[in-house]
Amino acid sequence: MATSHLVCFSFLTALLLLLLPFSHSSSFGGDRYRPRRRPPAIAKVPQSDVDLVEFPLNLEYLEAEFFLFGALGHGLDVYAPNLTDGGPPPIGARKANLDLVTRDIVEQFAWQEVGHVKAIKSNVKGFPRPQLDLSPASFAKVINDAFGKSLSPPFDPYANSINYLIACYLIPYVGLTGYLVAGLLAVESGQDARALVKVHPYGISVAEFTNRISVLRNRLGGAGVKDEGLVVPKELGAERKVRGNVLAGDEFSLGYGRTPEEILRIVYGGGNESSPGGFYPKGAQGRIARSHLAYM
Repeated sequence: MATSHLVCFSFLTALLLLLLPFSHSSSFGGDRYRPRRRPPAIAKVPQSDVDLVEFPLNLEYLEAEFFLFGALGHGLDVYAPNLTDGGPPPIGARKANLDLVTRDIVEQFAWQEVGHVKAIKSNVKGFPRPQLDLSPASFAKVINDAFGKSLSPPFDPYANSINYLIACYLIPYVGLTGYLVAGLLAVESGQDARALVKVHPYGISVAEFTNRISVLRNRLGGAGVKDEGLVVPKELGAERKVRGNVLAGDEFSLGYGRTPEEILRIVYGGGNESSPGGFYPKGAQGRIARSHLAYM
């Protein structure tokens, strides 16, 4: 079995956050009003860390494509084809039926993710966009697994704003974007008591969706509790004083980290880092991810 990579991705999320102000661009004319610049170089990435810096590119591709399609109806092949390096277009991605406020926020997420892809590929070699499955069926399967039954009608992430935000929460990077989506879900659903608003047509609350998704990710990750939904018992809230859980964290309110292996178990949907599936039907790219496939 390949050696486990023990560096947690809370560090890499922080690294990407440092790059964010330099890499963000916007469809509201940002590039027209300021000079273009290369994303800043990460101070001489040690060779031992290159694979760990490169690995999140799999997740940045996933988020960039999902947010671009959701807000704008097209992905990197239209807006930044040079970043794909000839990788195949995503399966089943489409424009979501979003209200204006949510659409604007999702578009902001989209351009930030494009910036993250640029930043990583400006500092390490990177790899072509992997095959991604962003079809409604792919999301519906995860939701069905989370509830232990098939929802009827099948969950469609592109049907409306609430469904789309639940689908954003479902994407298991659990970095800054995951927390922002949780916050937006809380706002959309009214926070706390109104987070119990029912998702049409299932009669299941937003809070229950997030809780079930979190339980599933914990089970697939196989490394204990590293995920929590929007509403938790008070003893699990910040300083044991609140039940709202926009920023999930441990007993010290520090963000949870995951190893690459844990992330692969989740994004593949089967709890096995050596068995592709889920959002990555042909597996993730990069040395870390491919090293596990060699042992199938």
